[in-house]
Amino acid sequence: MKRLALAFAFACIAPPAIAQGEATPLFASDEILELTLDGPIREIVARGEKSTDPHPATLSASGESHAIQLSARGNSRRLKELCRFPPLRVRFDAKPDESSLFHRQGSIKLVTHCRDSESAEQTMLREYAAYRLYNVLTPESFRVRLVRVSYRDGESEYARRLAFFIEDGDDAARRLGLKELDVGDTPLAQVDREDAARYALFQYMIGNTDWAMVLGPTKTDCCHNSRLFGASKEARSALVPVPYDFDNSGLVDAGYAVPNPELGTYSVRTRVYRGFCSFNDLVPAAAARMRALRSQFEASLAATPEADAGTVAAMTKYLASFYEDIEDEETIGKKLLKKCR
Repeated sequence: MKRLALAFAFACIAPPAIAQGEATPLFASDEILELTLDGPIREIVARGEKSTDPHPATLSASGESHAIQLSARGNSRRLKELCRFPPLRVRFDAKPDESSLFHRQGSIKLVTHCRDSESAEQTMLREYAAYRLYNVLTPESFRVRLVRVSYRDGESEYARRLAFFIEDGDDAARRLGLKELDVGDTPLAQVDREDAARYALFQYMIGNTDWAMVLGPTKTDCCHNSRLFGASKEARSALVPVPYDFDNSGLVDAGYAVPNPELGTYSVRTRVYRGFCSFNDLVPAAAARMRALRSQFEASLAATPEADAGTVAAMTKYLASFYEDIEDEETIGKKLLKKCR
């Protein structure tokens, strides 16, 4: 009720061009978007490991053309030993107007194919599927949009592969009637308990340990592969943790992914529960909801566009093993709660 009251107050003060509760046009559809990026692709790829400098380029889609700055982004996936094609950031030179598919987009992340191969493209689709699973679980999640990109460099096409855009944090927060927070390391007590329990159980479901709910790579930049949303920019209670970047998970099982050496596992497919003990009392209820959503999760995986039968089968099988771990309160206690932090 508190969130709804605050959201209503914000809406009455300044109604946005896109109403609260609505996604921006780019994320209002699940159809694959045909898109062209034209610019110095070869240079961006060649220098991606050492440089995230932006380069002038052009984005074209749905009869529109926009001047953009295109750059490599990310950390591990920029390393040539892991990926031959880096993730990208698209930054619009001018704000697209209200009639544009890209209205409200300023700077947006594009998750790419890592290597120019069918298997690498399937890996990317598995990460897309992970985002979609969290969308099923809660609207307090980042939306994604699948695109088929023609990467053009001058007169020639460098590559043509699937990729996906990730909703910007501010747009996700506005859709939810919240604000994205720019904070450093955050006390765990400031996080909403039910949201935190749900978050940790989801990460266990997809076999992801590459996250930190309240800590960042530096003490002034929270959080690792996660963002915090609150009722206002000054909020320091009932904060909502929203995860992203799932390529190191067992569900995705990327060829370049490596397990956390501190956890003593030998494969990213080995699940390790990293939820906090202070939320243990809420995990059984979160698990019950996960059990109720199983058919919806399986349907979401089966509906992953362009995913081949082997990819869907592998993801579905991995999901099934999660349900063995949360079959009842006894297995939850043994597999998860006894291993909390």
